[in-house]
Amino acid sequence: MRYISTRGEAPVLSFEEAMLTGLARDGGLYVPESWPTLSEAEIADMAGQSYEEVAFRVMKPFIGDAFTDEEFRGIIARAYQGFSHIARVPLVQTGANDWLMELHHGPTLAFKDVAMQLIGQMFELALKRRGERVTIVGATSGDTGSAAIEAFRGLDAVDVFILYPHGRVSEVQRRQMTTPSEANVHALAIDGDFDTCQQLVKDMFNDLTFRDRVGLAGVNSINWARVLAQAVYYFTAATALGAPARTVDFTVPTGNFGDIFAGYVAKRMGLPIGKLIIATNQNDILHRTLESGAHEKHGVTPSISPSMDIQVSSNFERLLFDLYDREGDAVAQLMTELKENGRFDLSQGALDRLREEFASGRVGEDETLAEITTMAKLTGHILCPHTAIGTRVAREHLGTNPMVTLATAHAAKFPDAVEAATGHRPALPPRMADLYDRSERVTRLPGELAALERHIEQNR
Repeated sequence: MRYISTRGEAPVLSFEEAMLTGLARDGGLYVPESWPTLSEAEIADMAGQSYEEVAFRVMKPFIGDAFTDEEFRGIIARAYQGFSHIARVPLVQTGANDWLMELHHGPTLAFKDVAMQLIGQMFELALKRRGERVTIVGATSGDTGSAAIEAFRGLDAVDVFILYPHGRVSEVQRRQMTTPSEANVHALAIDGDFDTCQQLVKDMFNDLTFRDRVGLAGVNSINWARVLAQAVYYFTAATALGAPARTVDFTVPTGNFGDIFAGYVAKRMGLPIGKLIIATNQNDILHRTLESGAHEKHGVTPSISPSMDIQVSSNFERLLFDLYDREGDAVAQLMTELKENGRFDLSQGALDRLREEFASGRVGEDETLAEITTMAKLTGHILCPHTAIGTRVAREHLGTNPMVTLATAHAAKFPDAVEAATGHRPALPPRMADLYDRSERVTRLPGELAALERHIEQNR
């Protein structure tokens, strides 16, 4: 399996090279040269298998000879041994034909752990074998940063710098990033919003001299391995609900488009997914794109669902590559228009294809709080605000297929919003009970590339 850039000008890489590289040298994102497919029999045989076994079967066609079967099975086993639920990502029924897939049983209580723990193990083995050291830089709207720090803390061959928007993440999210004591991890509070942080990361990758000098690597959703690892849980959920004999719909709270693009990957592999439904808050660029065909930035409004406070959804570029028949020049032109003009317009053909694959819904602040209250009363489940946005949108799209909403984070990561909705402040799990008592270690920086690059070079 080889990997190509969405902008068509970067070198073609192996899986290991694409994983360690992150962003392509032409500014694009790596995708498989072709989509491997699984037969109905292969998909049906996943039912009843462990999460680890399904992960092996789904990901193996993409990794080529990067790891032996024995190495890869060991990577998977180590990645998920610390999850608090034996099913890793269990399904919970909330209605006659609707379900929650709980993705928050990892060490930082968010769906990012499912992929990040796996990537940490893959990086460690690959770098040890190569005798190399890398500098990982990532931008986070809340959950990616803590998951990356947890996955890479204490590793000898990796320095990790995580950028988050100062004052725009929850206290739990911040403390998960600022309280680890290992010297190789660094939390950087950036003046600006998430899009500022994400653009700084992209600018660093596009500064090829700096990139090569520090051995830059990325593990947020620009990294193909992240998306691939997330595709696995679509298979475990769908086969548990009767796939491939039944078609299953999924609603995904998403800001950066990575988690729902993973569902698109699963569908391209042959999983019978009906609707892929984008659920978003008032920072609704993806919803507006589906409605009008205009992909236009409107500025970021801080919210009680901060992981969705995004206007530049990086992984949307991967979908554009398919919508435009894998023409890298066309994608590069759209990305240039977005950067220079703050918008681009989809062709009618691309818009029609987008609407064939995806639907969407938008939920405001008051509606989100009301949904948390309603779900607590009707089901007894206390949802984080992102998941509540998902269940609200899912209810608008219920049909005859089973509907699975991705429960992206534990309610305790957003205690203020949950308390406002229910009157009860959700407690952290016992292993995190002292989080508010731990010392914090953080550096605040301006949203300027030169200052950021200087800090990284001095502290790696």
